[in-house]
Amino acid sequence: MTKSTSPSPPPAPWVVYILRCRDNTLYTGITTDIMRRLAEHNSPAGGCRYTRTRQPVALVYSEAAFSRSEATRRERLIKRLSPAAKRLLLSTAPQPPSLPDTERE
Repeated sequence: MTKSTSPSPPPAPWVVYILRCRDNTLYTGITTDIMRRLAEHNSPAGGCRYTRTRQPVALVYSEAAFSRSEATRRERLIKRLSPAAKRLLLSTAPQPPSLPDTERE
């Protein structure tokens, strides 16, 4: 009798994202769940130290990555770009899907 094993679920897709903060600065990060992470960044506790005092933040860019290491490499590359190069990246990239409004000012 052979054991039947169910196939393991595919690994979670990684996303590299850029947020525009209230003070017009940009924050770059990676996640497997962009909706959850955006909600964390906009929560009272803040998603990270940088965005905590710059809320609300808005998603302005996202791209898929096949693995965490690929996402991390891309995040590092984007973080090293000059502000002008980041603006060029944002202006030439397709817009991320619109997310439902959770809170309005």
